Amino acid sequence: MDAAGTIRAARLHKHGEPLLVEETRLPEPSDDELLVALEYAGVNPVDTYIAAGQVAPDGPLPRTLGSEAAGSVGGRPVAVAGEGLGAVRDGVWAEAAVVPAGAVIELPEGVSTRDAAAMGVAGLTAWKVVHEVGEVRPEDRVLVLGASGGVGSMIVSLARAAGATVWGQTGSDEKRAAIEQQGAQRVLVAGPEELSKAVAELEPTVVFDPLGGGFVAPAIEALALRGRLVAFGVSAGAEVELNMRTLYRKRLSVLGYAGLQLGTDERRQGLERALAALREGDLRVQVDEVLELEQVNEAFERLASRAVQGKLLLAL
Repeated sequence: MDAAGTIRAARLHKHGEPLLVEETRLPEPSDDELLVALEYAGVNPVDTYIAAGQVAPDGPLPRTLGSEAAGSVGGRPVAVAGEGLGAVRDGVWAEAAVVPAGAVIELPEGVSTRDAAAMGVAGLTAWKVVHEVGEVRPEDRVLVLGASGGVGSMIVSLARAAGATVWGQTGSDEKRAAIEQQGAQRVLVAGPEELSKAVAELEPTVVFDPLGGGFVAPAIEALALRGRLVAFGVSAGAEVELNMRTLYRKRLSVLGYAGLQLGTDERRQGLERALAALREGDLRVQVDEVLELEQVNEAFERLASRAVQGKLLLAL
């Protein structure tokens, strides 16, 4: 950022078109805002939905995208997320940003800004679905669908830290090792057609599902009596078909999580706990690659093609 407050940022000018990395001026912070010097930012599927106009279609244009990042305020390392960043106001894919004070959380000692940049969306989601929605316990048998993804890989580490038996699913044998490194005791390379048979031995008590689509029905079939399906994404499709008789006869629970619905206090408390889990080593961040800001559209392409293991970050 120069003395006049000019920064480089990844800006959305029109939904469905590539972002432009260009210079823009920062506004003066108001009494309830902070100026954050940014170092790293996370790239998430929700950011692609925002860019396409599927989420927050009425947000101002042009605007800077990006919903999670880390950097510093007055020399103090911080994480930045929430409060509509990148959706209803300028986000954090930039060298610096003026953000609501409620979006800023000081980092615990020992947590790097590189890892913290993945916490505001992915880390918060993983912590919430494992500990508050799915309520994973040591006696649970957990199946993580999409276990090589940014959130899925974190769920694997958190569920193992909770003492559960954890299996991970992926569609690519090339991603097996990365899932095992996060703590999965077995990795299934299986599509929806093979899923029920592949996971029959586990008979999971909890299934974490960021995929939706054709994966929901076999997950329902595979779940144990009184099992829980925790849904938090639909990257394989929003429309599903399932056998309702199986659902009620097994007394299954289908539980949803949507981070965009969290209030400020709820989000901050969850993020503080996710950062504490990161500090303690219970939550592990797997970074696929750190890209330059100019490569932001490449990051979108890699997410769309599912050519990512863990998290993609932007160096700001």
